[in-house]
Amino acid sequence: MNRPSSSSEVPSPSGPLQVVVLAAGKGTRMRSRLPKVLQPLAGRPLLAHVLDTAHALHDARCVVVVGHGAQQVREAFAGVDDLELCEQQPQLGTGHAVLQASPRLADDGVVLVLYGDVPLVRAQTLQPLVDIARGGALAVLTVRLGQPDGYGRIVRDEQGRVQRIVEHRDASPAERALREVNSGILAAPAAALKRWVGLLRDDNAQREYYLTDVVQLAQADGVAVHGVVADDADELLGVNDRLQLAHLERVVQRRHAGKLMRDGVTLLDPERIDVRGELRCGQDVRIDVGCVFEGRVELDDGVQVGAHCVLRDCRIGPDSRIEPFSHIDGAVCGQGARIGPYARLRPGTELGRDVHVGNFTEVKNSRIGDASKANHLSYVGDATVGARVNIGAGTITCNYDGAAKHRTVIEDDVFIGSDTQLVAPVRVGQGATLGAGTTLTRDAPAGQLTLSRARQLSIANWDRPQKKPSTKD
Repeated sequence: MNRPSSSSEVPSPSGPLQVVVLAAGKGTRMRSRLPKVLQPLAGRPLLAHVLDTAHALHDARCVVVVGHGAQQVREAFAGVDDLELCEQQPQLGTGHAVLQASPRLADDGVVLVLYGDVPLVRAQTLQPLVDIARGGALAVLTVRLGQPDGYGRIVRDEQGRVQRIVEHRDASPAERALREVNSGILAAPAAALKRWVGLLRDDNAQREYYLTDVVQLAQADGVAVHGVVADDADELLGVNDRLQLAHLERVVQRRHAGKLMRDGVTLLDPERIDVRGELRCGQDVRIDVGCVFEGRVELDDGVQVGAHCVLRDCRIGPDSRIEPFSHIDGAVCGQGARIGPYARLRPGTELGRDVHVGNFTEVKNSRIGDASKANHLSYVGDATVGARVNIGAGTITCNYDGAAKHRTVIEDDVFIGSDTQLVAPVRVGQGATLGAGTTLTRDAPAGQLTLSRARQLSIANWDRPQKKPSTKD
């Protein structure tokens, strides 16, 4: 950060930090029914990332200015604490947006202005602006770009102090040659900022009230203006279309990948991972390419995740192995689990130690005990499965009768032959064996072999139906 020193004539505010987030834009170039600030980035709305950053600042209170899609934004953030929304109608520029929030701002506090479509800025980048504003000055966040077209230019005086901010469309050729640009983010004493936005004029090419014009109003009041240069230009990237959104997605994912690797996780290709929530990893975790993590995912020590898996809101126990193309959603896997390839674990699934769930097997709302196996082509739904159970290929728990779900109970040490159907509600006793091809409609006694198999017949002199010869030429 680069912060010039100066003095001001505004008393240092001692009140609360108040964050105003401008989120009224329509996002026409997104070509979407969603307001721009609700477009997803790393699995969450753009605005959610901005609010996370705001709440990371000490005791911040947030006011979000909404406009296009206001009701959608209200519904999306209805459960967020310490959040106020106010509406800007019509949308007449950034200065006009802050003016709408002014009645909700305490005069003795500090105001930090953020943007709902600039989601990557970090709290540590913003804190110097807040500190400057607490000293009674105006602080603007800037960045130096190699290609600054479209951005407002920072014009400094001979002493390096910020003199004014000129929008690109209003800039002279000499001003357009400047490389330091305005991010739009600023912080100021609340009473002064409220007074300045009330004095803004719309005598510019767009007939809008620019928040950047408060720089000249501050100077007219004898208030010092500090330009704080951000170290990382990626933090100030905004979103106007799908291309920019995709670019930000990769920036976020590179951040996730970098943190994971610094924490000791092995990523076979850090460019091919997507974290759309919170991913916590223990020691010696290994993740192959193309994996997606959504919601809250925990991978304990020694977990290996194969290529192209999707894990959502789940916990994977130590030394477990998830083979490629497996989907795990809302499940808990015990130590030493072997899942997949091509397995699916659905919500409510709990696996004990050393459980195997193999290829093309689906488990839903079921508890499977230690050392049990369902290795091939099976469906286990609404079931309680004991320890050391073998579930043969093609086994199905028939849990749904068209109106209600019913439960299957399979006790310890059961062996289930291939192509078996268990019509719930039904219980298989401890140590029982079900012969291949059985359709079980009544409880199977413990320790016995249970079969329901039609008698095999061979019919002599039987002719298989034949297709009639084609009459086409």
